[in-house]
Amino acid sequence: MFEIKRYTSNLSAEWDNFVLNSKNGTFLLMRPYMDYHSDRFEDYSLLFYRNDRLYALLPANIKDLTLYSHQGLTYGGLIMSPSCSAEGVLHLFEEMNAYLRYRGVRRVVYKAIPHIYSTMPAEEDLYALFRCGARIIARGISTTTDYNRLQRWHKDRHTALNRSRRNALTVRKTHDISRFWPILTANLQQRHNVMPVHTAEEMDMLIGRWPDHISLYEALSAEGETLGGMLAYNTGRVLHSQYLAASAEGKKCGAIEAVMERVLQEEGFDYFDFGISTEEGGNILNEGLIYQKEGFGGRGICYDTYEYHI
Repeated sequence: MFEIKRYTSNLSAEWDNFVLNSKNGTFLLMRPYMDYHSDRFEDYSLLFYRNDRLYALLPANIKDLTLYSHQGLTYGGLIMSPSCSAEGVLHLFEEMNAYLRYRGVRRVVYKAIPHIYSTMPAEEDLYALFRCGARIIARGISTTTDYNRLQRWHKDRHTALNRSRRNALTVRKTHDISRFWPILTANLQQRHNVMPVHTAEEMDMLIGRWPDHISLYEALSAEGETLGGMLAYNTGRVLHSQYLAASAEGKKCGAIEAVMERVLQEEGFDYFDFGISTEEGGNILNEGLIYQKEGFGGRGICYDTYEYHI
């Protein structure tokens, strides 16, 4: 039923055009974003054709006889055309598994695309995973706000927002991360002893490629000092917080609350997604972090990772 091709760079334009017209693709699944760290992974992305028409894509890499979808991405499940059906996707998985088995792959680890990122129902892959005997091996819980049903903030968040107003904080939308990045780096080192996933140079490059999709909401003091900010990804229906941080002074002045007030006034989105508050595949919940996010009216959705053997 399907012709399966392994991705090569000469297929990049066809890949990206399909993502733009799919029912669950975002700019993070387009090649200019995926390929910025191509040196870190052996790409094994697949294209599926039905009746000579591209039907679906799977962003993937391979390591130790395991196909991952995709280790360099927050999510990376099957990208589907609006015409994809349950029967078609089920047969696609059957034929993909035969294709992979013949090439020595023994295991698939699959990160599903959370439903909020889809422009129409797109969970045919979850049914196919069930039929493959897949089990959930990791579940992160993210905190998400519905722009059409904004919830009341917790009292402590309102108190901090009032502080930001008394201190005359302002928030600007910019592509200049030079003053925010040292604040972010210091926060991650002090709290988690880690560095940002992206270097400042990588993020500048990504912003240059995707200026309509990646922006910084920067909190400024009355004197113009950067006190914190949020680097956000615009994926169409969803505004996603990629990085959020404030300096010590910014935390005292309510910089995060000022940023969140601005972000939740943005128009054209269905959801704001804070990202997960879990570690070690979801076995540890950072209760303080998720309490802060829920304080802005967010509630839970899951980011699931599946595994099955071929």
